[in-house]
Amino acid sequence: MNKPLPPKSIVELMQRVECIAGLTLGELAQRYQFKSPEHLLREKGWPGQLLEYVLGASAGSKPVPDFEHLGVELKSLPIDYNGKPLETTYVSIVPLTNLTGAKWEDSTVKKKLNHVLWLPVLAERDIQPVDRTIGSGFLWQPTQTQEALLKRDWEEQIELIALGRVNEISGHLGQVMQIRPKAANSKVTTDAIGPNGKLIKTLPRGFYLKTSFTQSILMQEFSA
Repeated sequence: MNKPLPPKSIVELMQRVECIAGLTLGELAQRYQFKSPEHLLREKGWPGQLLEYVLGASAGSKPVPDFEHLGVELKSLPIDYNGKPLETTYVSIVPLTNLTGAKWEDSTVKKKLNHVLWLPVLAERDIQPVDRTIGSGFLWQPTQTQEALLKRDWEEQIELIALGRVNEISGHLGQVMQIRPKAANSKVTTDAIGPNGKLIKTLPRGFYLKTSFTQSILMQEFSA
């Protein structure tokens, strides 16, 4: 089967989403002849790559929403049997230099979270990756309250980085969004602003949505 083209509209995107609800990742991979890994330890990003491929996401690793021309970001959300998120949700890389005049309104985080297609996947630890079931995807845009929380977490943590205090940031900060190291191993380093304004080497960081926040988004959608 040929690689699916990007959907031309949000309606077409949501039709694709409805077509895959209830399938397992293995069934979906088979249908599209998409290679399945034996173990997800080395292939942690496989479910997301498969879903991006099938739904026709086009952005790749660019700092723009996955469905660039629709302005929609795709986020698969692993959940347990009770419908609770199993892990935090990666949003984007954290800028660690050139932060003078950085504004929430221009941030990659805001661009990515402006309009999200959430795709819950039943991914309890005892279910093999290929047997994990895709749930009902839905579109979400942050409410004013949610955006205010995201903005505050972004601004507080970006300010610490701009002040050269990147090493004081831990996953405990942020009410709805945290910053954590994002690297395959500790040998991968990048430049950051140091305590005296000089550049230091540190681990790359990523913005992650906390599970309590994604849980509230699920409840907002499915208890309505």
